[in-house]
Amino acid sequence: MMVTMNGLLRPTDDRWLAGVCSGVARRFGWSVGLVRLLTVVAVLFLGLSLWVYIILWILIPSGH
Repeated sequence: MMVTMNGLLRPTDDRWLAGVCSGVARRFGWSVGLVRLLTVVAVLFLGLSLWVYIILWILIPSGH
């Protein structure tokens, strides 16, 4: 298992697209469904957060 300083990884077993929402939810102990819902709402109504998702997809390492 890959370990980072902050413990933020994109899991390989619970991905819908890139695993960003699942990784954030696991890191902070939140519901994955809630994080996914908030992400969709933020992308639809704020637009800019799609860029944040893509940047996190690039920056957060994938867990193996």
